[in-house]
Formats: sequence, structure tokens, C-alpha cells
Amino acid sequence: MDHAALVAALAGGGFGLSLIIAIGAQNAFVLRQGLRGEHVLTVVMICAISDVVLIALGIAGIGRLIELAPWLLDAMRIGGAAFLLAYAVIAARRSLHPGELDAETSGAPTPLWPTVTTAVALTWLNPHVYLDTILLLGSVAGTHGDARWWFGLGAAAGSIVWFSSLGFGARLLRPLFSRPAAWRVLDALIAIVMAAIALSLLHGLMEG
Repeated sequence: MDHAALVAALAGGGFGLSLIIAIGAQNAFVLRQGLRGEHVLTVVMICAISDVVLIALGIAGIGRLIELAPWLLDAMRIGGAAFLLAYAVIAARRSLHPGELDAETSGAPTPLWPTVTTAVALTWLNPHVYLDTILLLGSVAGTHGDARWWFGLGAAAGSIVWFSSLGFGARLLRPLFSRPAAWRVLDALIAIVMAAIALSLLHGLMEG
């Protein structure tokens, strides 16, 4: 790896992390799965691999397609808003009836496929993901010329590290979440975040 490639990879890693390290629907879901210890590897892999694919598409220039067909983003806004509002209602109901992390009081575990469906929907039905990874990150990567793929590699590595740390590192917070009040606060925050994102998607649709 030459100097230009190293600089591009480091820049990509920093830029990618700046886009995904935020309180959002996807991160909130990964954190909750990590705290519950349910299908953590599957959820982390779905989120990380999805990011890698989107980053690659952005660098390959697929963002041009979205610019030529803006109705795609409108359709994703509607679908994403509906899904996020539904999930916000579920999280709000959980906050009113919290459980503890102990196996005896945490309730039945969520089956694998509903978890997979939720992880996929939170990733691929969110238009901001396409704006961030395909359009924004792809555009910035293009400024690095021949080293743009190294930029993408750095961004992909940052995504993998982040989701792995969030999912598997959440267990360090389990003592805190052994209390129902902690779950009440977490689920309430998740409900607020997802409802806010859904409303922002609808607002963007009306402005567009």
C-alpha cells in the first residue's frame, strides 16, 4: 500500500465512522440485540455487509441512478416511515411494560427470522442510508481518484468495527440493564428516535 492509498483508507475510515456513529434506528436496534444477547452475530453481519455493499455501489457510481430516478427515494421514504412508526409504537409499548435482562423476566426470545427482517428493513428502507453511503460517501471517494477504492475499503472497515463493537460490546452494559427502569428508558428513547426519523422522512417527502 503506497502513501496515497493509506491516506485514502484512513480518510475513508474516519468519514465512514462519522456517518454511522449517531443515534439512529439501526444503531438502536443493534444495541438492544446486543444487550439481550439475541442473534447478535446475525444482526451485526447484516448491518455491516449491507454497509459494505452500499459503499461499493456508491464508489462504482450507482448514485447517478438515484439522481436520475428521484421517485425511488420517495418510495423508500414512504415505506421507511411506515415501518419506523410501527416499530416506534412497539418500542413505546415495551417502555410501558419493561422486563429485566434476567432470563426469568426478560420474556420469550425473539425468533431469528423476525429479527433478520427487522435488521434488513431498518437498513434498506432508510433513504438516509442511500444518501450517506451511495451519494455522499461515493462523491467524497471520487475526489481520491485512483485511490477511491482504498477510501471505500477504509469506510467498510470502519463500519465492520463499529457494528461489531456496538453489538458485542453491549454486554458490558448488562449490569445496568438488569433493572426494568433502564429498559424503560432505552425503549422510550428508541421509540422517540424512530418516530422522529419517520417524521423527518415524511417531512422530506412533502418538501420534495
